[in-house]
Amino acid sequence: MPTDPLWLPTISYAEDELRRMDSLLVMGNGSALGSRAGVRPGDPGLTTTLAGSVINVSAGVASLHRSGQGLYRAYLSTSTSPGSVAAAHATFARIDLVYLRVWDTSVDSSGLLKADVVYLQGTASGSPVAPTPGATEIYLPLATISVPASGGGSPSVSTAVRPYTVAPGGVLPCTTATAPSTGGPGQIMYYTDTETFWYFKADGTTKAVLLDSAGATTIGKSIYARKTADTTRASTTAYSADPHLTVAVLANAVYEVEALILYSADADRDLKLGWSGPASSSMQWVGHNLLGFETGAAADNLPIDGQILGDLGYQAGGRVAGSNSEIATMTVRGILITAGSAGSLTFRWAQIVSGAVGTIVRSGSYVKVTRIS
Repeated sequence: MPTDPLWLPTISYAEDELRRMDSLLVMGNGSALGSRAGVRPGDPGLTTTLAGSVINVSAGVASLHRSGQGLYRAYLSTSTSPGSVAAAHATFARIDLVYLRVWDTSVDSSGLLKADVVYLQGTASGSPVAPTPGATEIYLPLATISVPASGGGSPSVSTAVRPYTVAPGGVLPCTTATAPSTGGPGQIMYYTDTETFWYFKADGTTKAVLLDSAGATTIGKSIYARKTADTTRASTTAYSADPHLTVAVLANAVYEVEALILYSADADRDLKLGWSGPASSSMQWVGHNLLGFETGAAADNLPIDGQILGDLGYQAGGRVAGSNSEIATMTVRGILITAGSAGSLTFRWAQIVSGAVGTIVRSGSYVKVTRIS
């Protein structure tokens, strides 16, 4: 069926024609004539805050999409309040919704033609969820408000439900959960929860972590912890976490682990080491002990093969009897695989034999993890 191309002379355009053609301004949503609704990345507009119980939404712009109707462009010229948070339930918590709505009477039979902010109270329950606006409404979620049961504290605002949209080809901020399932080949997304870049492959439905080039290192986040002071432990064989060498890791991820441990110990006390991580995580690792700064003794080169996380008594190389003044080095390389829980990878250590001559892990030691999947 013929249509009206934009900007031809003598043609009168229907509003839905103009909205459909406006769909070219933003990235698609995976459907024919579809558009991804949202606010602009980096734009502070349409931010929801609370002043006591009063809800305020700042001025701003957004795009809203309705299947069959095209792209609505809407804005608030000044800060707007849709009202106050409803009183808390006596027993249960509740999640409320704040959203931007376009009233288009030709679609929703509301008799209105405007854009404004709406507050929708949720249902209190033992497992509350945010409410859903009516089926005929054209809307964009801006925030949820968590309302604890009476006496359980103050309501809190989250803008995590507010989606972003960009021009075609722009980098789309999103989370793992809110990332689109389809997109144009090469469309890049920045996952704010994992701080990694992803892109759609040629089929437009398969995603992969962005690479520098074919076979190169994955562009992901490297996290680094460095000891800023010596730690000495004497007369103890009980493993405990190093106060500096711990890094945060995410759930369901794979990390390359690198560490350099500078330490001093005598042959009678020595150093035993291990690692702790999030629940159900595993780590395959190998360490080499090099007496690089040793004087008066033959150098050691002792591999330590650790297949799992835990305090398993892996022992570093021997030291000069009665002396903890020299510095030895332990290098570690490994792969950490996390399961359904986030947490921390932590270096743990102690003396092998309890004694008054202290074992020291030195300033300058470090642990680095780089996410590779």
